[in-house]
Amino acid sequence: MPGAPRPAGLAGDLHAFARAVAVPATEPCWRERVLLRLDPVGKGFAEHVQVTEGPAGLYRELLTHAPRLDHRVRLLTREHTAIGAAILAVQRVAEKPDANLDELRHRAAHLLRTLARHRRRGADLLWQAYQTDLGGET
Repeated sequence: MPGAPRPAGLAGDLHAFARAVAVPATEPCWRERVLLRLDPVGKGFAEHVQVTEGPAGLYRELLTHAPRLDHRVRLLTREHTAIGAAILAVQRVAEKPDANLDELRHRAAHLLRTLARHRRRGADLLWQAYQTDLGGET
């Protein structure tokens, strides 16, 4: 909606993308709007990967204080690769002027579900890392 305030960050970009996907595909320029809203999601997700996996990233910090979480960190890191591929898959379909709109909606919905699951797992990881006493691992 033009003029509406935009929620900040990747969460806001995901919300805008989900709203674009939810509009009936018969609406004029639906495919183009989905593609337009996907771009910030891709950029925001790339930033998320850098912040979490980078040399001074969150995962390194978590593992320093809570090495027991190594398996969960590796799982989230693998999900980053799968999510990046899902973003590209949606983009490839959306860029085609003669795109199969059912396929585009299916891929976009899959991406949104995958990102929601990843976000929950990330929140669980943080809770598990910081729910113990500040004394650290034993």
